[in-house]
Amino acid sequence: MSGNIALSLVSHTNAGKTTLARTLLGRDVGEVRDAPHVTHEATAYPLIGTPEGDSLVLWDTPGFGDSARLARRLSQQGNPIGWFLSEVWDRFRDRAFWHSQQAVRNVRDRADVVLYLVNASEAPADAGWLAPEMDVLAWIGKPIVVLLNQTGPPGPRDEEAADAERWRRALAGRQGVRTVLALDAFARCWVQEIVLLRAIEAALPAAGRETCARLTRAWQAKRLSEFDSSMAVLSGPIAGAALDRIAVTESGVKSALRQLGRAIGVTGTSEDDPRSAAARALETRLATDLAAAADRVIAIHGLEGHAREVLAGRIARATALVAPVNEGKAALVGGAVSGAVSGLAADLAAGGLTFGAGMLAGAVLGALGGAGLARGVNLARGQDGTYLRWDARFLDGLVAAALLRYLAVAHFGRGRGEWAESEVPPFWHERVATAVDGRAAALSDLWGLREAIDRDALAERLADVLGGAAMEILEGLYPGALGGDAA
Repeated sequence: MSGNIALSLVSHTNAGKTTLARTLLGRDVGEVRDAPHVTHEATAYPLIGTPEGDSLVLWDTPGFGDSARLARRLSQQGNPIGWFLSEVWDRFRDRAFWHSQQAVRNVRDRADVVLYLVNASEAPADAGWLAPEMDVLAWIGKPIVVLLNQTGPPGPRDEEAADAERWRRALAGRQGVRTVLALDAFARCWVQEIVLLRAIEAALPAAGRETCARLTRAWQAKRLSEFDSSMAVLSGPIAGAALDRIAVTESGVKSALRQLGRAIGVTGTSEDDPRSAAARALETRLATDLAAAADRVIAIHGLEGHAREVLAGRIARATALVAPVNEGKAALVGGAVSGAVSGLAADLAAGGLTFGAGMLAGAVLGALGGAGLARGVNLARGQDGTYLRWDARFLDGLVAAALLRYLAVAHFGRGRGEWAESEVPPFWHERVATAVDGRAAALSDLWGLREAIDRDALAERLADVLGGAAMEILEGLYPGALGGDAA
């Protein structure tokens, strides 16, 4: 038997309800402005349905505004004076206040569960609107799931748990409150949406839980399909880079030494050098493929905007410092090493979204030996001659960069507007590094296949490794959120 579940999104005015609605719906609805009473009437939007005919609907409502006055007016319901004030006087003399009253009635009449959005940047004790709004919600009489908005960029789990506990204590004993969850409209992840739906299921009367469980499974299946598509898209450019190579003509030891000098900034560059030209060709192809993949992942998540220009520029600046040197000939120069190339690989492994810092840190002489010159791009010999290709350690760095790129997109709420590059939380780097390190053997095996496999087959195998790493990271960020269905 199918069923319908209605959620009403309510809050103090200008707290970000419509912004969160856009994020959950994956499309632009309503009007978003930094002003009170932007939403004038309650509007229903379908969230998701099931083949059985179930539906989940989200109501976006006007903000409470003067919540203390609203609570007093609602307490007058049932007497002639109260009716006159709300239905006649307020309607014509104070339209914003009248809209708030209509929104409350809409929630009372239509909602199965109330999603109450609060500004988590305020301390509960400083939120003068909190007590009267809880009185209003008590008058409505529906189960309440409190959502913490405006929490800022994603933070470590213990910090988010502390915020939730602070609000949980402040709302203890309040009628109808079932749970408190962090769900920032700007920085939520789809995994948190699954947690929200399960909380809604638990808040519902028994008769609605089976319907909500079906809707939750449908929502999770949709998000996991987007996850799988993202992993396939992100794996493509890395597989392409692993197989990419350009034939070059070796020019002897003097050429190797000249390129070493360029790498450490001693000599100028030569646009005519065949190896420099080959490196630029590799760099251009990689930048183009990575940017196109990033744009596709952005679109998969229902976002707008492009990463193309940012990525292409960063890859170009980074790879331009690479002076491709034959590893055997480079060893002739002993301990003199440019850190530019090895620094690029380290930068990718450490962050991937801030190309350049690692190269500066790695620009040193000595220690690593001559072979370190070719860590990012190296020369290899095959039956068909000598060619330039990306080094395996550099490819590992691309895997780390892809995981960070995915996390950044997956946590970007549509309410923020068009996709824009931003700094990633530092603790993501550690989790990505751990996930990649744990798959070092699997990645090494994949790179070892590049002489005997085509791009599609390599990308398919890489997508499995990348997906396992990404799921491990998400499970670490949101323990238990995905349950057994994520396997």
